[in-house]
Parts: sequence; structure tokens; C-alpha cells
Amino acid sequence: MSAVHSAPRVEPIEGLADTLKAALGSAVFAIKDKNFELTLGVEREKLASVMQTLRDQFAYQQLMEIAGVDYPDRGERFEVVYHLLSVTKNHRLRVKVRTDEDNPVPTVTHLWPVAGWLEREVFDMYGVVFSGNTDLRRILTDYGFRGHPQRKDFPLTGYVELRYSEEQKRVVYEPVKLAQDFRSFDFMSPWEGAEYILPGDEKAHGQAPGAPTPAPAPPPPPSPAASGPPKVDQPKTTVKKSDTGAGEPANTVAAKRSPAKKKADAEAVMPAKMPRTRKPKGGDA
Repeated sequence: MSAVHSAPRVEPIEGLADTLKAALGSAVFAIKDKNFELTLGVEREKLASVMQTLRDQFAYQQLMEIAGVDYPDRGERFEVVYHLLSVTKNHRLRVKVRTDEDNPVPTVTHLWPVAGWLEREVFDMYGVVFSGNTDLRRILTDYGFRGHPQRKDFPLTGYVELRYSEEQKRVVYEPVKLAQDFRSFDFMSPWEGAEYILPGDEKAHGQAPGAPTPAPAPPPPPSPAASGPPKVDQPKTTVKKSDTGAGEPANTVAAKRSPAKKKADAEAVMPAKMPRTRKPKGGDA
């Protein structure tokens, strides 16, 4: 039994691919129907008319997202992907167009005003230009930002770095300066036969250069069974009753004492009770 996906499945519409192909004609150069998802590859110059047909005739009322994809090995390296939603049919449709750095993509802001923000994001991240967009500015990066961060050839460190300058009392931009240790990277896995020792693995290849020689471990103490009883210089002796006066002689002397003597000794140890004073009636004097 196959696992059930957490996301709700979009039920396919029978014959939709053939219907769209017949309605859009040569504007569609590819149709892919797989995993309950329908994708149309559309000619770039005919994008606006195709999107209007999908909105007005096929009831795809909402534009949910515009995303960019970069394939540097292609001649037209960028793909602009549109995600449409039909609220009445509960169905989603994906539309793709291809372009490069020089050829603009027609805008769809006249069909969905929200496309203005989405096209600005693709322009900012990938550098794709949308003809007809009257407000095509960067939206996620700062003013004067150099390059487009989502391109595959954009360096991970960027071109500039920013910091707050106490002298100028503002944020300043400076070229990225990398230490020599961070300029060359070797992405070969150690399991693929790297010819160097990774930092921290010196112990697996013998002693690390310059490391101190460890001191030998002390021998373990002998077990009590093997060593026997401890040796002492003077043997222990037991105190006798005759030496301390304890035992029967002391008991005999205590029994001969008179009751009067015992009472006097007890009063000497325990002081007499203090007389109890009475508080006068009628409050304080």
C-alpha cells in the first residue's frame, strides 16, 4: 500500500490537455501531464494571449506565484514558471516560458495586478526583464546591489559586504575580502580517496606534527586479595578495665553512696527552680 501524501491531491480533469492544446494551438510547444500535475510550455512572445485565454475561457482566475529557474548550460538559461488556480474547478495549472538575459518576457500585470510584485522578485533574483511592467525595480535587495543572487554563477559570498561605520555614522559597503584559507575549496569526499588529512583526523594517521608525547599511564593498584592485610609498625592493643576503673569496681563504689549524697550531687548539677513572679492586676504601674 502506497504512503498517503500530506498535501491534498488535485483531481485531474479528463481530456484537459487535449482541450488546451486545441484551444491554444501553436502557442504551446509542450504539454506534460504527470503525477496529477499539468504543465504547459508556452512560446514567450505569445504568453500574454495564452494567459488571458486561460483566465477567461478556462476559469483560471488566480495567479498564485511566479518563480524563476536557472539552467546555465542552456541557450535560454532562464525559465519563468507561472502557477494558476481555478477556484471554481479546484484545479491548478503550471505554465512555463524560456528566456535569456537579453529577451524580455511579456508582463501579465494587466491580467493580474499581483504580478507586478512577483515579476519584480524574478527580475531582482534572476535578472529577467518583463516588458510592459511600469515599475520594474528591485524588491528584495538593496539599492545599487550588484548581480542577481539566485543565478547559479553568483558567488555564495556576494561581491560586497556591509557594516556600520562609526566614523561616517551610516552603513557602508566594501568589497568582500576573503582570507587565504577560504579561497580554495575541495569538495571531494574523504571516502572518494582524498590525498590529504582532514583537520582533526591526525590521530587516525599517527601522531600529529608538533603534538607532545603523552606520558605513560601509571600501573594499576594491586587488588586487596593479592596484597593481603596491611603492615603496621605497632600492633593495636585493647584497653583493660583495671587501667580505667570502669566495670565492677566503679559499680561497687557507686552503690555505697548514701541517698543524701546522691540528692546533693543532683542539686549541684541541676539548679533550683526560680520563684515565679506575678504580674500585678490593673495594667502597668
